[in-house]
Amino acid sequence: MQLTKLLVQHPSIVGTIGERDMAYQIYEILQQFPYFKEHPHDLKLLPTRQDEHERYNVLALVKGANPMNNETVILMGHMDTVGVEDYGKWKRYAFFPDELVDLWKKSRIPASVRADIASGNWLGGRGIVDMKSGVASHLAILRYFSDHRDELDGNLLLAITCDEENNSRGILSALADIDQFAREENLQFIAAINSDYTAPRYDDDPHRYVYLGTVGKLLPAFFVVGKETHVGQAFEGFDPNLLVSELTSRLDYNTDLCDEMFGEVTLPPVSLKQTDLKPHYDVQTPRTAFVYYNVFVHSWSPQDVLQRLKETATTAFEVAISKFQTRYRCYCELSGHPYQPIEVEPRVYTYDEFYQRCREQFGTEFEQKMLQFSMNVLNEENLDLRNYSRRLVEELWEWGGDSEPAIILFYASSYIPRVVLSEADHRDNRLIEAVNQGVNEIQPNCEQPIQVRKFFPYISDMSFVAISDDEKDMQAFEKNMPAWGMKQQMDMEAIRKLDVPVINIGPYGKGAHKQWERVEITYSMEIVPNLTVSVIRHLFRS
Repeated sequence: MQLTKLLVQHPSIVGTIGERDMAYQIYEILQQFPYFKEHPHDLKLLPTRQDEHERYNVLALVKGANPMNNETVILMGHMDTVGVEDYGKWKRYAFFPDELVDLWKKSRIPASVRADIASGNWLGGRGIVDMKSGVASHLAILRYFSDHRDELDGNLLLAITCDEENNSRGILSALADIDQFAREENLQFIAAINSDYTAPRYDDDPHRYVYLGTVGKLLPAFFVVGKETHVGQAFEGFDPNLLVSELTSRLDYNTDLCDEMFGEVTLPPVSLKQTDLKPHYDVQTPRTAFVYYNVFVHSWSPQDVLQRLKETATTAFEVAISKFQTRYRCYCELSGHPYQPIEVEPRVYTYDEFYQRCREQFGTEFEQKMLQFSMNVLNEENLDLRNYSRRLVEELWEWGGDSEPAIILFYASSYIPRVVLSEADHRDNRLIEAVNQGVNEIQPNCEQPIQVRKFFPYISDMSFVAISDDEKDMQAFEKNMPAWGMKQQMDMEAIRKLDVPVINIGPYGKGAHKQWERVEITYSMEIVPNLTVSVIRHLFRS
């Protein structure tokens, strides 16, 4: 509890100087452990690579009493938080949990928040559940085992990283440092335990959750080309917004695109951006449009998602054409104009398909010019990863496109890999058994039922310590992400090299990323650290 409050009181909003200072704060806390006073070389403050901000990760190794046992469990978490704009007039209290709760008690707040606070078992503040109480739990565990090494049958490596809330640069940079640590100290990683937040899955959900593995996330995007025209001759063109609207109507909240595995179902796709690309107002219809969607996956690979969405886009295209032609026919009947069918072909390409068409047509000149263009666009500082990818698709269309409507499907942002734990795999099963034993051991001390589920349902750094897609599946992603290797760089080999089964045992709370962010004290401060310790003990004994 003391560590949680201390960490919350030091703002570490992602992308700010506080994120750097938070790393120093955690490093200084660890420096006070007697173990690290005796073994300072086992504590490291490491700068992130290829980062526009000055940020750091913290690694701390505690070795067990048996020097012959190199088995190691990684305790992982992130130090950054989202911002506090949603707190409004209470922003200055967002980092002071006790003061914030006192203020809430005196204010008009939602009934559900009031009920929690009145129980005396909840504490509020930015980052208190996502995920500083989880980091505090890991720090407390590391402190205990550093003082009781005779009870530690293996080793523990603490990895607290930055930038989880934005681009995961922290964990992606830490992969190389973890690998170096492992080589220097001859560590054999057998499991990773994340301590990110858990939350109710539905209203009045009585359960507390432990997760084996994690959901994956993709951001498929569609560059939609229409046919521009003056609004006075509307049917001489083809509005790309009509196509986009048909796409969204078939993708948004469509449960046919929920991915089910082990009886657990992802949320359906939802749009995160939808716009035409006209830079200013005039009376010409748009030529192009752009839309992208969040897609969660449990079992589907990037190639699976491409195939499903290409089929959906083709259907949407066909329906848009039919609607366009039907309405043109109706207009002709109303106006008395002669009706002549307007032919539009439903053309849908993946980025790789269209790139190869251009490559075959224009050869090495095309490849060189595209590479040069992609490097030049890197200099546009205000261009985020999504729009950088779009700009490259626009350039691709300028090379190989024509004046007729089409859709190019591509990935516009990073892939957050899914991680699947299987009883058929020896290492996975060892961790699964340790979790089940730990839950059975701790459950009598927990008022609420603890349920073990297969997939952590939120985006987290868990996705970057293992990967369940094979190389062929990943190539489908890389070839269809325009920014890959340029603005987007991810060392897939480093992930495959670490390849450690990962679980999440985290604090329980509500309102993460919102004004009413709060953590349940008893479960988060007592059950979570003790459950984590139990799992660690069972792992090393198995």
